Amino acid sequence: MPPTDSPRDAVRIREIAPRLALQDHAVPTDIKIEFVRRLIDAGVRAFELSSFVRPDLVPGLADAAEVFARVPRVPGLSLGCCVANQRGLARAVDAGADTAYFLLSADEEFARANTGRSTQDSLRELERMAGYAADRNIVLGTYVIFAWGGPAGPARGGDDLEPLARRLLDIGVDRWILADSSGYAAPPQIRELVTAALAHVPAGNLTVQIHDDRGMGLADLLPLLELGIRAIDTSLAGSGGHPAISGARGGGLCTEDAVQLLERCGVDTGIDLPRLIETANWFTGEVGVPGKGFVRHTGHVPGAAEPGTPLAFTW
Repeated sequence: MPPTDSPRDAVRIREIAPRLALQDHAVPTDIKIEFVRRLIDAGVRAFELSSFVRPDLVPGLADAAEVFARVPRVPGLSLGCCVANQRGLARAVDAGADTAYFLLSADEEFARANTGRSTQDSLRELERMAGYAADRNIVLGTYVIFAWGGPAGPARGGDDLEPLARRLLDIGVDRWILADSSGYAAPPQIRELVTAALAHVPAGNLTVQIHDDRGMGLADLLPLLELGIRAIDTSLAGSGGHPAISGARGGGLCTEDAVQLLERCGVDTGIDLPRLIETANWFTGEVGVPGKGFVRHTGHVPGAAEPGTPLAFTW
């Protein structure tokens, strides 16, 4: 089981590019394994490695079981995945995934486009899956995709989360990934919705996945630190995409930029930033995945702050 709590001066970065970017780009399995190996060498220890979903809908992740089988195991490694139904969860269990997160959308239109089910039907499926997972060696949690709004609908806030949060607790699923899938949130909105979630589950049960479609991603890290969130999803080189969303939208917050910001704030991630930058440039160059970000072009700040410097953010 992955850790749910981190020291005050540490953040657990979970790298999601192996799923978020490669679900939208055809990449050979050997290259995927090399990609993850390079990230492990850079100190990354938590991954969303793939999705166990229908290969005809997401052909880029049809090799999910093989990727899980071939990734090198090192101490402290946590390998997670996405699942859309109980069949996918069973495949994740067989593959040895540590965690599986259900793809639950707060946006009704996207829910139907992504899985063919309404949000309420998805919740009923999740309830069945929770019973199945209870007897297996896997942690089942849920995404709340578009928690802050989108992809085309209005912004959402804490009040919008309340009924969904209560239903999830009734089901018995109390580990959540709140995803700002369209990059709607600035720091005040991050604070509002995460505070609402913390009224239902402890900070150690929350992961926040920031997307940077509108350029607010780095700013959104700081209120998360204040609120005690120590599990954050990011994507190398700001990469990402989704077969159900046209265009190049859907990239996650750039991992290497996030690590540099955290270092400059005295927060330990356990990640070697120069190696991470090298891997980001390899990923975008050799693999050809479109990327964003700053630090891989400019280089990291020399003499970054030592981890453990006290945090003192106010908003």
